[in-house]
Amino acid sequence: MVGDAVAQQPPISADTEQPPISADTEQPPEKVAPSVPWEGWHGRVELKRQNSEHGTPGESTKTMLRIDTVFAASVNLLRFDVPFPDDDTTFGGNPFDPRMGDLKTRIGFVPFTSGGYMLATFVEATFPTASRESLGSGKYQLSAGARMLAPLALAVDDPYAHAAQLELEVQQVNSVAGDPEAKDINYTKFELTLDDTWRGTYTFKLKLKPAVDWTQNGRTGSVAEIEGGLFFRRDWRAWLMFGHRATGPSGIPSTYSDRIEIGIARKF
Repeated sequence: MVGDAVAQQPPISADTEQPPISADTEQPPEKVAPSVPWEGWHGRVELKRQNSEHGTPGESTKTMLRIDTVFAASVNLLRFDVPFPDDDTTFGGNPFDPRMGDLKTRIGFVPFTSGGYMLATFVEATFPTASRESLGSGKYQLSAGARMLAPLALAVDDPYAHAAQLELEVQQVNSVAGDPEAKDINYTKFELTLDDTWRGTYTFKLKLKPAVDWTQNGRTGSVAEIEGGLFFRRDWRAWLMFGHRATGPSGIPSTYSDRIEIGIARKF
């Protein structure tokens, strides 16, 4: 349950994930802005394994590598997603027989912040690099999106031990070139996330991810996800996530039937 007051702690961007400052931790000293962008850069490497009962092309069982580089500049995020889908596309898959998937890159712009709220925008490009047609879209894709984060005060016994926030993301995706025989892509996807970190160590996320496919005359579908994780060192986090189709038929882009995900990430 959300309290009436809004927490004063600034939200934490998922693109620059780090454990929040809790009530039990001394506040860090004020930082001086770097004189050049690379003085303030940092990064994050993430490796996750997704076992998916897909029902949608491109959403099969795979291993995913994500590399984020964050700069102190107007263009402040450069992200690469490198998927390795299993040759066996069933839920169980085979992690020892991977193939190349569609490479994706994101460029993010410095967020606008006010009163603890944050609004960030980004653009993405996806390249049809999959080694097998059924493991990718066959299309070049361009997309643009925005993320808004708002801090929350939770009505719990010890609210100062929690760093909670709501996240809303919207993204429009379109194909622009590629295999003329492959299906065109034109859909809008949303993510609504309740994100909480308790005592700077334990993390909890609850997500609803609807999508609208304009190539199917506006048919919609959505998945719901629940995730638990922990920061086992200051720069490391591990998590386990379960996802399930909440609404709509199979075949809606970015949705799947069932998914189990395990991941680990390190900030540097």
